[in-house]
This record gives sequence, structure tokens and C-alpha cells, in this order.
Amino acid sequence: MLITLIILVLAAIFFMNGKIRSDLVALCALILLLVFQILTPEEALSGFSNPIVIMMIGLFVVGGAIFQTGLAKMISNKMLKLAGKSELRLFILLMAVTSAIGAFVSNTGTVALLLPIAVSLAASFHMNPSRLLMPIAFASSMGGMMTLIGTPPNLVIQNTLTEAGFQPLEFFSFLPVGLICVGVGTLVLIPLSKYFLSKTGTKEKQRGYKNKSLNDLAAEYQLGDHLFRMHVAPHSPLIGKTAAEADIRNRYDLNILEIRRITVPQSRFFKTISQRTAPNTVLLPDDLLYVMGDFDKVQHFAETYRLELLDTHMPEERSAINRNSLDFYDIGIAEIVLMPTSGLINRTIGESGFRDKYHVNILGIRRKREYILNNLKGEKMHSGDVLLVQGSWNAIGHLSQENSDWVVLGQPLNEAAKVTLDYKAPLAGVIMLLMIMAMVFDFIPIAPVTAIMIAAVLMVLTGCFRNVEAAYKTINWESIVLIAAMLPMSMALEKTGVSEYISNSLVSGLGVYGPIVLLAGIYFTTSLLTMFISNTATAVLLAPIALQSAIQIGTSPYPFLFAVTVGASMCFASPFSTPPNALVMPAGQYTFMDYIKVGLPLQILIGIVMILTLPLLFPF
Repeated sequence: MLITLIILVLAAIFFMNGKIRSDLVALCALILLLVFQILTPEEALSGFSNPIVIMMIGLFVVGGAIFQTGLAKMISNKMLKLAGKSELRLFILLMAVTSAIGAFVSNTGTVALLLPIAVSLAASFHMNPSRLLMPIAFASSMGGMMTLIGTPPNLVIQNTLTEAGFQPLEFFSFLPVGLICVGVGTLVLIPLSKYFLSKTGTKEKQRGYKNKSLNDLAAEYQLGDHLFRMHVAPHSPLIGKTAAEADIRNRYDLNILEIRRITVPQSRFFKTISQRTAPNTVLLPDDLLYVMGDFDKVQHFAETYRLELLDTHMPEERSAINRNSLDFYDIGIAEIVLMPTSGLINRTIGESGFRDKYHVNILGIRRKREYILNNLKGEKMHSGDVLLVQGSWNAIGHLSQENSDWVVLGQPLNEAAKVTLDYKAPLAGVIMLLMIMAMVFDFIPIAPVTAIMIAAVLMVLTGCFRNVEAAYKTINWESIVLIAAMLPMSMALEKTGVSEYISNSLVSGLGVYGPIVLLAGIYFTTSLLTMFISNTATAVLLAPIALQSAIQIGTSPYPFLFAVTVGASMCFASPFSTPPNALVMPAGQYTFMDYIKVGLPLQILIGIVMILTLPLLFPF
């Protein structure tokens, strides 16, 4: 027992200190429990197979897909209209929406779904996301108090009551308690989050080259001013030929930036166009060509091959995406600077072999303050020239490996990751709704963890991510390891008798002072234990003790059992007390002390309010 307490205290000290990563502290605590044989290897590693941990992994992927497809941005735009220009209204609206969803969906799932939306909202308001992320984690737990299924401790006390022969609780018996928690929590978090969280996190210092967005590059090189769209008519001589066979670049001094092709007509949920850049792509009827060059040459090319030159302001009615500018779904642009030792110096663009060797086009040259955009084929390259290249993202990625002749500026692949695949937003929305339905409705015979795993895999298989690697990158392994390593701590506390000793000692010593004092003792004992072990385990441990304590002093057990479930659920002073707290920790760049500064006052205030109101809602 003593060794377990020492390990727990040391872990808490290092968590609060913050100089060592929280996941590493959790792993060290787990190893010590193994070394001292308090836990067996099977027990120590059980956290990594716990359904909560698997759910968190799946929800990271689902949340990433919601962000990647632009669905988060669409939902946040709707909320922005309701919020207007008021940060306060936005904060209250987000708290209300999170609480409402949390009443029916697991708090972990609620936060994972709303996290990308909150980040988008913060960006729109030019706020630090940390101002919103911790509050929505807390709001999801508060909302869970409003229904029987909102949080596992509610089901625990329901089971305790029915087994003891008392009248079971109804689905919305928890609603008054939940509404009070949400109301008090929102009022308290408005000043606390503004004072303690607005400045949390540090911005990365810009060093050297400032990374330009893809739209910045397109605007800088005026790509839109020289971009024309052509429709390949059914009787065009180009049909059946490739761009290379037509020798368009040499004969007309034009660049075909991309070929757009309908792949699944009239489909809302699957990708309806493909972007192709390869010069050996065989042209088909109804293809759309994006061509860059002088208008006179473009017009001559269109007349020669009987192509329909589309006005740049005309929507692409044949395409699933109505835009008159470049899209960067499958293809992109980047800048490379030529090194003084490059073998390309004094060679022309035509001689460089960029298209044949690296499968990219050169769209322009930036030489000091001059931009060269036309007649590039015969232009000689100089040391220090910055070339704007265009091709598939894989091809641009390969350019980064060739660092002898040039250096790729910025982080183009990171910029590519920011491009939302908005044509997939309806599909991502359907998958998300089906996942929520499976988690909410009992008649669907699928466990919540199974529903989340299915949703995560579907997001990948249906192309809501650019590739599988992008899906893996959405998982924050620090949070996963933190929760998985700390879950066995509750097993160690129960196994060594620490939990039972603390709860029995505190509760039995307060019974003689009356029901209010006993209620306070049960509440804060539960609240204290939940900081170190899971809220479900705490509720299972203390629910029967609270029941017997109430029976012994001759009062109704209902307020005491509600004290257990509220105390177990309203734990905000620790990042690992609940999965939502851990889920927002990396995204908000929070430290352990941030939870102490914001969560501890909130936890204490809600406790005081509950001790005063529970006897009014459920009389002794």
C-alpha cells in the first residue's frame, strides 16, 4: 500500500512540474508498479487494450477526417453566423452545443467531433484555440450528467439502486442536476478561460524562409491571370492523343497544368473528378484542360483542335466542383531555389528535363524582384533563381530529396495537408452521423467502440484522407500513451486496498455530523479519487459505501448516490482524470498546471453548489 501511494504522489509531482512529458511520467509510474510486483505484466498492459483507449484512437481519425474534408469548417461557419461578432456569444453557444451532444453521446466522442470545429471557430475569431478546447472538454462531462446514458457513473448508481431494491431512476432524472452543472460551469469558465487560457501556448518563431500558402504562391505568380479552361468537345482532333503527342508545349508555348476528368457522374458522396498532370494522359471527350500561357496562343490552340474556350468566370457545370481557379487536391505547386553549385546553371528550362525526370512543370521564375512567366522554354537559369514548379504531391515530395542542385522552400507537403477535400464533406458527414446513431440507439447491436472503429476505417477507405499516412498523423500518441499507462493505476489502488481504506475512513468519520456533512464527505472523497483513477472505477467503489452510509443514518440514498456520480464526472483538475481532458491537452498545448488553475476552482465550486442543491432536488 505504501509503495503504491509513493508512486502515485511522485507521478502527481512530476505531472505538476511539467518538465518531463506527461506520457513519459505515466510510463515510468507503470514500470515502477511492475518492478515492485504490484501489478502483473498482463494487468499493467491492460490499459493499452482498454476500449476507452481504442475509442480515442478511432476518434482521433474521425475528427481528423472531419477537419480534412472541410466539414468542420462548414459547421463552424453555421455557428459563426449565430454567434455574430461576439466572442462571448460564441463561447456560450459552443458550451451549449457540446453539452447537448454530450447528453447522448460519450463525452470522449463529443470532444473528438467538436475539437476540429472549435479550432476552426478559434481561427475565424483570431483566438487561441486553447481558449475553447479545455472548456468543451469540461462541457462534454457536464452534458453527460443530463441523461441516464450520458456518462458511465450514472449507470453505476442506477445499478446500485436497483440491486438494493430502490425505485430505479428515469432517463431524464439527471436533467436538473446536469442543467445546474452546465449553467454553473459556463458562468465560471467565461472569466477563468479568458484569464488563464487565452495566452496559453507559444507561437513557433519564424526562422529563415516564411512558409507561403498555396494561395499566396498562386497570387504572387499571378497564375489566375494567365489561366484558361478548355472543354474537349466530342469531335476534337485531340481525343485519343496525349499532351506529349500533340507537342503542345513546343508548338504553342503553353503549359497544361491539369486535366480534369469526371470519374463517377452525378454522385454526391464519391469523388467525381480526377486531376491528372502526366503528359502521357490520353485525352477523352468532356475533359477539362487547365492551360497557362498568352491568350493569343491559347486561342490559336483552341481553334486548331476545336476546343471550347470557357470564360474564366463561367462555373464548370460539367464538373462536381464549381471553381474558376486551381485546386490543390491531387496536384500542387512549390518553390525551389537553385544552388550556386547546381548543374542546371546556364541551362534553359527546355534542357533541364524537369518534366521527364521529375514529372513536374516549371510555371515561372522569380529572379530577384522580377517574375518571368512567359516564353520559359528558352530561358536560361541563373544561380539563386526561384522556380515555381507544379506537379503531383508525390512528385513535389521527391524534389525535397534532391538537395544537391536545389532546395525546396517552405514545407509544401504540410501546406498540402491543409487543403480540405471538400468534395468528401457529405460522405464524412454521413459516416459521422451513422457512428453517432450506433452509439446512441440501443436497438443497433453494435458496441460504441466497434462503431468508432468502423467509422475510422470507412473514413480512410472512402478517401476522406489524402492517404493512410495522413490518417495516422491525426492520432496524438502522447494522449493515447498517457491514458493507457494511467488506467492500470486504478487497478493498483484497488488491489492494494488504498482506495477502500481512504473512502471508508473519510466517510465513516463524517456520518456523526449529519447528512449534509456526510454528503460533502462523499462528494469530495469521490472527487479526490477521480483525480487518480477512472471515474467509472471510482463510482463502482464508492456507490455501495454511499448507499450503506445513507441507510445507516436513516436517510434517502438518492442524494448520496447522486453525489457519487457528480463527483466522479465533474473532475477537471487533472488531464488524465477523464479521456476528454487528455484529448484536448496536445491541441491546446496545455500543461498540468493549466488544469489546476482552471479546473480545480471549477471542480470546487460545482461541488459546493451540488452539496447545497442535491438535498433540494432529492430530499433526505
